[in-house]
Formats: sequence, structure tokens, C-alpha cells
Amino acid sequence: MINLIESPEKIAKIIDHTNLKADATVEDIEKLCNEAKNYEFASVCVNPANVKLCTDFLKESDVNVCTVISFPLGANTSKMKFFETRDVIGFGASEVDMVMNIGALKSGLEEAVKADIEGVIAAAEGNIVKVIIETALLTEEEKILACEIVKDTGANFIKTSTGFGYPGATVEDLALIKRTIGSSVNIKASGGINNIKTVFDMVKAGAARIGTSSGVKIMEELLKLNQSIESI
Repeated sequence: MINLIESPEKIAKIIDHTNLKADATVEDIEKLCNEAKNYEFASVCVNPANVKLCTDFLKESDVNVCTVISFPLGANTSKMKFFETRDVIGFGASEVDMVMNIGALKSGLEEAVKADIEGVIAAAEGNIVKVIIETALLTEEEKILACEIVKDTGANFIKTSTGFGYPGATVEDLALIKRTIGSSVNIKASGGINNIKTVFDMVKAGAARIGTSSGVKIMEELLKLNQSIESI
């Protein structure tokens, strides 16, 4: 168990420092990578077109390059997801966050959803695959079904949200996911996480990774919190 107050470096190691904005410039991506190196975040998470940039900016760094597949709707064909994944792995991505085909899930097409995910896992060639189930669009029963499908595929993580749906990650959803999958799959909480209290709540609820565009703000809050405690 992480001692949340005393281990800012451990918190940094579970953060995917994210910039998925459509208007992100080369300068924005370079800044993201520099921040990630400075705080030693787990990864930077960027759109596929920026993967090669990150690979270059993060040379001789332990920070991973994460990208998104079929983002944000998950409605691309399985072949498109497969080749998109193969492409970004070729450019140096070591983690991919794919969006589940939500419409297919809600239509009861479980085998198609499973095959979709398995194709991305195959294309990822042993690299980390996280499956975004977009909890905001699902009923409780559908969330459970989505988790069971992801568990069956052997994906590394279930991820709560793209950040485009409201609400994003919630403690209640993490608890439900954790009850459904146990310890067999990791959980990435993402969507609306912009302060250290929320990070603490998500970790306590079972999150092994945090997706956020507020990584620097969160670390600054945590460091100030530590300083306050040490001064007592």
C-alpha cells in the first residue's frame, strides 16, 4: 500500500501526464514531456500523431509513451484499430489506451467487442493495453459486462473514461470495477481528476494508474502538503 502523504515519487509513478487536445502544438508536447521527465511520471499520454515527437523528446528517459486508439468514440472498425495500434507501436508507443466499441456492447454484441479488443492486444505486441469503457455511457449491468469482457481478453488495464463523458472517474465506479475484476486486471482512473484529494480517493478505491492533464498541479499540491506536515 502506498503511503500517500510520504511518497510523492510513488504518486508520480502512477500518473499518465496527458495532453489530448486537438490544438496541441509541438511546443505543448515538448513541455508535456519535459514536465514528465522532471516529475518522473509513468507516461505521457498523447494523440497518435504526437507519438514520434514524444519518443524523440523522451530519449534516455524512463517515461513511457502512451497513446489512444479509436479515440474518443471507439467506433472505428476492428481493422482500423488493429492497424492504428501497429502504427503507433512502430513509432515507439509502449502503452495504448483503446476505446471499447460502446455501441456494440450496448447492442449485446459481446463477441464482437471481445474480438475488437483482442485485435488491439495482438497488434500491441506485448505492450500495455488499457481498455476505456466510458462508464458515463453505461448502466451498472453494462459496466459489469464490460469489465468481464476486458478481463477475458487479457488486457492489462480497464480505464474508466475518455474525459469526454460526464462524469468521468468516480469512486463508486472504481468500487464496482474492483468488485467485478478483483486483482486480475489493473484499473486506470481518468476523467475529471485535477487535485491531490481526488487522486488519494481513486487510489484508495483501487486505481493503479491515474490519467490527468493536471499532473503538475497535483504534484505541487502534494509537495506542499508534505511540507506542511513536516513543519508540524
